Amino acid sequence: MVFMSNKILAITMNPSVDISYPITHLDIDTVNRVSNVTKTAGGKGLNVARVIHQLNEPVSTSGVLGGTIGDYISKQLKEVGLQEQFLHITQESRNCIAILHDDGQQTEILEAGPALTAQQQEEFMQHFTNLLSEVSLVTISGSLPQGFTADLYAQMIEAAAKQNVKVILDSSGKSLTAGISGANKPLLIKPNQEEIAQLVGRKLKDLTDLQEVLLNEEIFTNLEWVVVSLGKDGALAKVGQEIYRVSIPKINVVNPVGSGDSTVAGLAVGINRNETIPTVLKTAMTTGMLNTMEKETGHIDPSLFDEYFNKVSVEKLN
Repeated sequence: MVFMSNKILAITMNPSVDISYPITHLDIDTVNRVSNVTKTAGGKGLNVARVIHQLNEPVSTSGVLGGTIGDYISKQLKEVGLQEQFLHITQESRNCIAILHDDGQQTEILEAGPALTAQQQEEFMQHFTNLLSEVSLVTISGSLPQGFTADLYAQMIEAAAKQNVKVILDSSGKSLTAGISGANKPLLIKPNQEEIAQLVGRKLKDLTDLQEVLLNEEIFTNLEWVVVSLGKDGALAKVGQEIYRVSIPKINVVNPVGSGDSTVAGLAVGINRNETIPTVLKTAMTTGMLNTMEKETGHIDPSLFDEYFNKVSVEKLN
């Protein structure tokens, strides 16, 4: 008897500790003291995992993690009930600092993270391949660490395909291009309009132009799902050769950071539960909206899910 898991694996290759410093006025070349500091385990894939967990879907987290910063991230994940299955490395993971000014402006200081080796990439691929037997779907989010090749996500998609594990890829630049250019494709990608324009090498005139690109450009024809986020205007999605327009209600935005990751979480949960196409899209838009209504990044209030799910509409355009 073969055991089939329905667990989702959320990948974050370059996680961080996100540190926020609220400061009334930043004085240069002197001491600035802060009293109200917040430190959270950061990274796009960790935001995805938190929201999946809040929807009560089985999920674990992986990527590469190291040093005392890595230990802190690992401890934080376990405290919120997330299973941590990272490859642990000797190098130190990174901090990302946000200085929050009273006028609403934000100054960010982002560390690059550890520089890793070709051997560590091989070790991670073996680690990742071993985890695939436990999961039904993988989400891959964000950037790669220094030293890992741009085709790593393509390698991961190939490894997942061999074990019939679905992949949702939310990346950009060279890693996205490589990820959708191999013989094995991710089930779904979630670019924005700017990333679509980069992939096809030209600016998009309007939503009709976007629809034509999704249906006719060769780079998208072999991708089953392409979900293009449109911010407050919802989303446009290609599923097979069908186009869907997703509309969302006007909401009170508190913190939009992490809403794309929360949308990925909703897509992953809907697909993992074998929901209908409209239900998958409505779930994704709902989780994206609920994240923007919370102060905390990668966080939703599940008690509001049904109310806002019912306010999302999906229209098939062709």
